[in-house]
Amino acid sequence: MKLVLATRNQGKVRELSELLSPLGYEVVSLNQYPGVPEIIEDGATFKENAVKKATVVARYTGQMALADDSGLEVDYLGGAPGVHSARFAGERHDDRANNEKLLRLLAGVPPERRTARFRCVVAVATPTGQVFTAEGACEGVIADRPRGEGGFGYDPLFYVPAWGKTFAELEPAVKNQISHRGRALALIREILAGLRRGPDTV
Repeated sequence: MKLVLATRNQGKVRELSELLSPLGYEVVSLNQYPGVPEIIEDGATFKENAVKKATVVARYTGQMALADDSGLEVDYLGGAPGVHSARFAGERHDDRANNEKLLRLLAGVPPERRTARFRCVVAVATPTGQVFTAEGACEGVIADRPRGEGGFGYDPLFYVPAWGKTFAELEPAVKNQISHRGRALALIREILAGLRRGPDTV
C-alpha cells in the first residue's frame, strides 16, 4: 500500500521513511506528484496545518497521505516561532537564517530562560475522507551556538539535557526515538497498521 508524504523536504522524507518503513508501506514524497498544487499553511495551529496538507494530498493523489506540521516553541519568546518556524526569518525556508535570527533574539539570555520544545502533529488522511491525528513533543533548551552536523532546521540549536547533545549531534536512531515527530508517529502507527489491514479494523 502506498503512503504519500505531504512534503518535498528531503530531510523530513528521510526521517519519516525510516520511522514508517517497518509498517510495510511504500513511502513516497510529493516529488512523485508534481501536479499537486502548493498548499498554503495558513492554519493557526499545527493540527490545522497538518490536517489541511494531508486531506489535500489524499484528494489529489487518490492515495492515503501523511502530513506533519511541527515547529519550535521558545518560552522566552512567548512560544514563537511556533507555526511560523519554517519562515521565521522570511519566506525562503532558510535554516541558517532562521537559526541566526533565533540566536540574535536570545543573545544574552541565560540558559535557564532558554527553555523550548519541539511540537509535532501528524495527520493521516484517506481518499475517502477519513482523518486521524496524533501529537508529540520534546523538551529542550536553545544552545548558544550551533552544534552538530546532522538533522535539519533548528536541530543544531536544540539541546536535550538528558542526552547532553543537540538534535544535530544525536544518532538518527536516538533522535527518532525521542523526537517530537517520532513520538507523534509512534502514536499513529497503530492507526496506520489498522488501515493496512482494512478500514473496519481502525
